[in-house]
Amino acid sequence: MSNAAPPSIDPAGTSPVVLAVQNDPTDPPLLMGEWLAEDGITVQVVRAFLGEAVPSVVPSGVNGLLPLGGAIGADDDELAPWLDDERALLADAVTRGIPVLGLCLGGQLLAAANGGRVELGPNTEIGVVQVQRTVEGLRDPVISQAVPIAGNDIPAAQWHQDHIAELPDGAVLLMSNAACRVQAFRIGDTAYGLQLHPEIDGETFTSWIDPADPALERSGKDPRVAAAEVTAAEDDLIAAWRPVARAWADLVWEHAKDA
Repeated sequence: MSNAAPPSIDPAGTSPVVLAVQNDPTDPPLLMGEWLAEDGITVQVVRAFLGEAVPSVVPSGVNGLLPLGGAIGADDDELAPWLDDERALLADAVTRGIPVLGLCLGGQLLAAANGGRVELGPNTEIGVVQVQRTVEGLRDPVISQAVPIAGNDIPAAQWHQDHIAELPDGAVLLMSNAACRVQAFRIGDTAYGLQLHPEIDGETFTSWIDPADPALERSGKDPRVAAAEVTAAEDDLIAAWRPVARAWADLVWEHAKDA
């Protein structure tokens, strides 16, 4: 675990601060960052992949965490030596009730940091898939805001081969589908993990296409078809997930007011 000082956060600022941990050069906050900014939230990015220090505890003045995606696995510490600190950071946030929204790898790290288990999944999801809310998801103040396109089917952009095989004790399953049981979950009242990528658009998804990518190779899916799916579904994807971002932003504002 690193002893480096955490990023400097201005606790006197008038805007709540969300600390985003960028684990991969290809996956910054993107749409999620824009949506949080629309809600008056400042997003500060730690570019862990460049060696910027990831704090092992939530710094003073931070009101939420946004751990992002990446091609590495949740326990690939040899490839990404900052992951130990990132897991500790997420465990600290859960203990202290600080809002978290983990996206894909970020959601897997949230689960692993709190006693869950992440492993290679039986199915690889790449492109646009449908996810469904559980009964608890329909009641949840954040996930209930996702907008379906028909019935309880909510479109989601996906790119993963690992999955959360076991949730932490006490975690609540909020979204699922037949290919991957854990699509969204909550720990406590304010920490959320998503297996999907609500932050990306068609252009970003297309930029990820690499014939050498293990997940893409394992999926057997034509990458051009997958990219076309995401591009064609952009409006539905934004309509589905922007309200989720807004509902989570409300938790960040609440934390900032109580801090």
